[in-house]
Amino acid sequence: MTSFTMYTTPWCGYCRRLKGQLDREGIAYEVVDIEQRPEAAAIVESANNGNQTVPTLVFTDGTAITNPSVAQVKEKLASLAA
Repeated sequence: MTSFTMYTTPWCGYCRRLKGQLDREGIAYEVVDIEQRPEAAAIVESANNGNQTVPTLVFTDGTAITNPSVAQVKEKLASLAA
């Protein structure tokens, strides 16, 4: 079960790094490439004042975090589980 969606691009080094860290921690997530899905780019823009900044994570409660650390992701997931 995924608790968030990670919006990315194939060329984003920050996205690759975060994916690797999340995978090592065993944290499940959905990946959406904003270059392949234009409607996803609009979601990222709405979370980032019109900018297509990735990685942007959107959680099940509708909140978003841009370019977070693994610690920030774990903290957010813990707050959703509480």
